[in-house]
Amino acid sequence: MGGADDLFGGAGLGLAFSMLYDALKELITKNVMFTPLLKRIQSKLDLLAPLLKDIEESNKKLDLPVEELKKLQVHLEEGIQLLSKCEKTQWWSVAKKYKYARRLNEWNESLQQHLEILNVQGIRDVKDIAVTVKIIEEAVGRIELNQLIPKQLDCEAFCAVPELPPLVVGLDFPLKELKRKLLKDENVSMVVLTAPGGCGKTTLATKFCQDKDVKDTFKDNIFFVTVSKKHKLENIVQDLYQRKGIQVPPFQNEVSTVTLLQRFLKQEGQSPILIVLDDVWSGSESLLEKFDQFKTENYKFLVTSRSEFRGYGFPCSLQPLSHDNAMKLFDHSASLGDKSSHIPKDIPEKIVERCKGFPLAITVAGRSLCGQPIEIWQKRELDWSKGFTFLDSETELLFILEQSLDALDKEMVAIKECFLDLGAFPEDQRIPAAALIDIWAELYDLDTDIECIANLHKLTERSLANLVVTRKDKIEGDGYYSEHFVTQHDVLRELAIYNTKKGPVERRKRLIIDICGDKLPKRWREQKQMKARLLSITTDEGFSTKWSNLQMLEAEVLVLNFQTKNYALPDSMVNMGELKALIVTNYGFLPAELSNFQLLSSLPNLKRIRLERISIPSITKNPIQLASLKKISLFMCNIDQAFNNCSISISSAFPNLEEMNIDYCSDLIELPAEVCDLSKLKMLNVTNCHKLSALPEGIGKLKNLEMLRLRSCTELLELPTSMKNLGKVHFLDISDCFSIKVLPEDIGEMSSLRKINMRQCSRFQELPPSVKGLEQLKEVVCDEEAKYLWESFSSYLKNVSIIVAKENINLNWLHKTQ
Repeated sequence: MGGADDLFGGAGLGLAFSMLYDALKELITKNVMFTPLLKRIQSKLDLLAPLLKDIEESNKKLDLPVEELKKLQVHLEEGIQLLSKCEKTQWWSVAKKYKYARRLNEWNESLQQHLEILNVQGIRDVKDIAVTVKIIEEAVGRIELNQLIPKQLDCEAFCAVPELPPLVVGLDFPLKELKRKLLKDENVSMVVLTAPGGCGKTTLATKFCQDKDVKDTFKDNIFFVTVSKKHKLENIVQDLYQRKGIQVPPFQNEVSTVTLLQRFLKQEGQSPILIVLDDVWSGSESLLEKFDQFKTENYKFLVTSRSEFRGYGFPCSLQPLSHDNAMKLFDHSASLGDKSSHIPKDIPEKIVERCKGFPLAITVAGRSLCGQPIEIWQKRELDWSKGFTFLDSETELLFILEQSLDALDKEMVAIKECFLDLGAFPEDQRIPAAALIDIWAELYDLDTDIECIANLHKLTERSLANLVVTRKDKIEGDGYYSEHFVTQHDVLRELAIYNTKKGPVERRKRLIIDICGDKLPKRWREQKQMKARLLSITTDEGFSTKWSNLQMLEAEVLVLNFQTKNYALPDSMVNMGELKALIVTNYGFLPAELSNFQLLSSLPNLKRIRLERISIPSITKNPIQLASLKKISLFMCNIDQAFNNCSISISSAFPNLEEMNIDYCSDLIELPAEVCDLSKLKMLNVTNCHKLSALPEGIGKLKNLEMLRLRSCTELLELPTSMKNLGKVHFLDISDCFSIKVLPEDIGEMSSLRKINMRQCSRFQELPPSVKGLEQLKEVVCDEEAKYLWESFSSYLKNVSIIVAKENINLNWLHKTQ
């Protein structure tokens, strides 16, 4: 974009637009508080510029609606004033940040309304001038296509560059070569980086993306896509669009998907663009071909793979670490240094030599020996000396990793079991910690979520997995784990799968099945009875849900992963009398229709159900009764009017339910009143449901409720007055509920309340006098402004600790459904 004098001859509407655009660019460079929203407004203005130019030129000859054009000009001038006020906003003022963030969003939405009105008026007044109509319609259409998608999850999480490990060694020269080819060689648009698994390809690609020269070149046009073995082009295109916050048009077929990819690349490729395709498997030539056709200076693609792709891109091979770099990495992983004087130098040397320069093997081996006595080191070196010496590199890597896994001491046996359970989830997918909590609570009798999370930390310490927390404002110890996820290197997942396959299939603890199309395993056709406690079944888009009779009488946990629009639970579930936990995850785009849900009524021990991307109305058509169910979790599900149209009441279906979790369910507008009839309910978590505007007044009937979490329900206007009857609630979380202005007048009657989290509730102007009666209150988490409100009651609340949460304004709540 040019300056204020470059557009439309500097007159009228064009001048207002130019001044607004220049002010917007300047504010983006100076003010990081509103950057995500400002950039999205900038994207809309980029699309608006040619429309305004065409309108002004056309209006010289045509009688376009001058009144509407004048209103648009006034709106642009109001935008200039608003940006001026945003520039003066102080970073520590949460209330003002909230105020102006909301005003920016309202201004942005109003701009869209002006354009739509102009579109209608233009068609009405100049309907005989087809060219002018087409100009307006096409421009408005472009803007509508680029509207922000509903922010169920942070768009920056899609195609985001991973974090680097704590120590990276031996990649300076390979990085220099990548930069030479992708930044300086105009004849190279694609580089294919190859090496065996665990050699550091992803780490090098990550380091490349985080390099200053690379970021200066591509700016925010860097996309990191994990492809995986069973990739779908639709998934990749979906993630690319969502990363830019663009509404994804529906996919009709492969041709339309390719067209959408080409449209995205052409649009984003107006500026330099870098796309990393990580972990591309052999046989994926057709995928690379769709990207390789963009061979211009602005398009750069970095592919990582274990396989070479002749004819595609410039080949580049990543070599294992040198001995010196391998020793540096091992010393760091094993925390050697001064404390290692009792370890003879030759033992680490031999162990590192055995690792063949593979960073993954070196890290895992080092972490497994960290802090161990010398006898353990000596035994490890002895065990490894007996290993094979003429294996291919990847088999050798698995051997090394398995030795490290087997070396876990008796106290870590449970951690090994947890590691093996990670194989129950598909490759290259983030595993929700909440799902693992449900699994481990039933398999290993873990009484608290904290124990499960502690196990994940131990796996991370051993470099056997990576625990990722997507909440930047995480408050430790608040018991909220819906935004904890686990990632794992695909070689480590292969190790887990390999270990689960040891021994006769009928006697394995875990049965992990991956089905392609309708090709069911032979053992199913043989109908042998199996003793596995955990059964995981992953199917692809070609599966028709035609199940064979599966004899799994002792299964306690069932994990079902699928991608189809319609999915039926297996009929043989009726025989799983020991089943305690059911995890159903749809990895497709939209909530799926789930049938056969009524089969669960035959399971007398089922305690936990977790459903992800499921259409809830599809499971409430038939009556069910789950007398043993204690916990149900709905993540990114389509709820709509499901509970209102149930063939049976919620309280009758789940008479003993103690915990209900509803998270990222974007169509939930009002919590069903029937929830208030769940008399045994102890925990109610409704989080990130941005359209939720009301809670039922009858919520006070939940006499046994102990925790009420309403985090990030940004449209929730008020809390019911009947909450005063929740005498057992000890923790109330209304953080990021921006629209709530007051606490219930009689909140002081919540006699057991010990903790309140009201961070980012910046509309609060006062507290009700009844808070003086909160005698058990020990902790309040809030912002700086709310701190003073609570301090005014300090003479009554003498034991209350007020914790001021760190500033981290989250504008995701601003994005509304278009």
